[in-house]
Amino acid sequence: MATTLKVGYLPVIDHLILGISKYKIDNGLEEGTPNIETVQKFGWNEVGQSLMAGEIDIAFMLAPYAMDLYHAKKNIKMLLLSHREGSIIVTNKKANINNLQDFKGKTVLIPYQASMHHVMFHKLLASEGISVGIGNDVMTEVVAPGQIPMMIEYDQEGQIAGYIVAEPFGTVVVNAGHGEILKLSKEIQPSHPCCAIVARDEIVEKHPEELEALIKSFVKSGFSVKNAREESIKIAIPFLGQPEEVVRTVLEDPRERVSTDRLMPILEELEEAQNYLIDTVSTPAISGKIDMEKFLDLRFAKAAGAK
Repeated sequence: MATTLKVGYLPVIDHLILGISKYKIDNGLEEGTPNIETVQKFGWNEVGQSLMAGEIDIAFMLAPYAMDLYHAKKNIKMLLLSHREGSIIVTNKKANINNLQDFKGKTVLIPYQASMHHVMFHKLLASEGISVGIGNDVMTEVVAPGQIPMMIEYDQEGQIAGYIVAEPFGTVVVNAGHGEILKLSKEIQPSHPCCAIVARDEIVEKHPEELEALIKSFVKSGFSVKNAREESIKIAIPFLGQPEEVVRTVLEDPRERVSTDRLMPILEELEEAQNYLIDTVSTPAISGKIDMEKFLDLRFAKAAGAK
């Protein structure tokens, strides 16, 4: 019986290469790639808990969150990035945010504490001398990406200043008239990593050939997002569960909100993110530093020709 690998993900643009590979595998467009069962989740804790419980084999997840899980149990490996950039900071129209100082005294939504979203937003406000965290100028609240649009819509008092999140949950709010784009994450830190593809050690050890073929598929799908835009949009509409106008905005905006053609993890970048979330934010978002070399297993990315 052929191996079927279960892959957990969220319906965000950061994970689009999974949708593209799934489409190609299911339609017989790639030979030698294992079957995959995609398992959609709605929050980051769901993804992490499913991976640790063995309910899924592979996870598309926040790289800093994966580091934290590795620190706790050390039975997973990071194999590849799923994208670079791709997140957006949106202000709540009802909060009357005209400049960064207007964030003071309000709350900002982030998808997870152990995330590059936390890093990006913290860096942005710190550049203006604004402190973030409990008892500081701006409070953060963790909200699952898919729930953020509803939170903004129903915040009648404007207590939520805005949020940072993966697309399409920025464009959804902007198109609905409830928010305005403040910055793209790439404008704060160009080419930053964010989500990674992580597998349980058991899967890496038992199914190396299948993993190599799957990682090759993901790398090819990453290039196709840029080079086969119409096909990518067609696949993204059902994968993200969003209307075409939202998907087109996210993928065709001239600022290229997400990059999927440079997926090789870089140890120094990941260590920088880890150190920031431990040493710089007011309350450490990761429980401890890890040996990044042991966490990374880059043989599959190298074999796939990832850049």
